[in-house]
Amino acid sequence: MTAADFDPLPPHPGAGRAFEQTLVAGLADAAPSGRVRLDALARWLQDAALDDVVDAGLGGVALWVVRRSRIKVEAFPRFGDAATVRTWSSGTGRMWAQRRTTIVVGGRALVEAVALWVHLDPGSGRPFPLTPAELDLYGAGREVKARLRHPAPPAGATSAPWTFRATELDIADHINNAAYWSPLEAELLAGPEPLSADVEIEHKTPAQPGDHHVLAAGDRRWIVDAASGAVRASFALG
Repeated sequence: MTAADFDPLPPHPGAGRAFEQTLVAGLADAAPSGRVRLDALARWLQDAALDDVVDAGLGGVALWVVRRSRIKVEAFPRFGDAATVRTWSSGTGRMWAQRRTTIVVGGRALVEAVALWVHLDPGSGRPFPLTPAELDLYGAGREVKARLRHPAPPAGATSAPWTFRATELDIADHINNAAYWSPLEAELLAGPEPLSADVEIEHKTPAQPGDHHVLAAGDRRWIVDAASGAVRASFALG
């Protein structure tokens, strides 16, 4: 699997809702080099998605959980940069939707992202169809599928330990989506300073704090629960 197989990055159609906000890359976002980390970029994306839904008056309708996301970095934002995060719906399905986001610094689009979000009932936590109000606001894009496509780890994958912390739990009582990017970010920090990146993640099953393994084979990574062997997430590197 290469970047050509990742979810595409369709442009805004030119009509329909788009939400944007400006933020400044702070101390908690930056690596020692000043580069904004991958896990911080993932947090920016999910915060913008939530703020969009709340701004639209639909914050209490559903819970949205990321199923798959791609972050393509042409150049990393840096500490102190004022970044405009612009997001919109790029497709819908019966019980899920796709969201596109672009991060602009100094008039240049540095980061492009696309994410598939599953639409959950706030009471039961089970997927349920998008409501008429949501479809009216977000349903103008193309139809998208929710099928996962990353393979299971091979027998010969190398393994390194990883521990998720209790402080990485979110209000759903599982490890927050942005924290899954931390093992990959730690790998970047251990090597040469990256100038760009193109990565797709698929979330398989919710993780809890505790011991995990990061398996690696070629351009793929898997986060696996140390006790059960369950795959929590997988990465494909473009």
